[in-house]
Amino acid sequence: MSAPRLRATPLPGIGVQYDLVTREHRHLSVVAHRDGARTVNVYRADDPDSCAHSLRLSGPEAGALIDALKPSHHSANLLYTTDLGLVAERIEVSATSRWNGRLLGETSMRTETGASIVAVLRRAEAIPSPAPDFRLVGGDTLIVIGTREGVDAAAAILGQE
Repeated sequence: MSAPRLRATPLPGIGVQYDLVTREHRHLSVVAHRDGARTVNVYRADDPDSCAHSLRLSGPEAGALIDALKPSHHSANLLYTTDLGLVAERIEVSATSRWNGRLLGETSMRTETGASIVAVLRRAEAIPSPAPDFRLVGGDTLIVIGTREGVDAAAAILGQE
């Protein structure tokens, strides 16, 4: 089987469109927007020039999807997993997060999830073992360790707007 061909077409002022025809003759395209967003298009099987589905993803969403599609499924956010069932992940506090500007202790993270925030990455600085009076800022990346369920619950709490 030959390698699939990915055709790139510059879209002036927008970005680049990448087209792929699968072995099942399905036409897919991804528009890589200049702002980091991606639009995934799936074309109709009976008319490869007609788009059947279109999905716009933010840059981080596109990154997560790319990560899931990789054969090794190595997540850039997944730092380490042990046989003990512990996971460490990077979780970003968005600018629209309800925790932006609030104290870490207000999240009740450890009590609610059992997961621990072991460090905060802010710009080029790493702040290890932040105390409950540490003030979170949008753009902070928290290093969270716990069970899979605990880290997922922590991500849900930190994602609250």
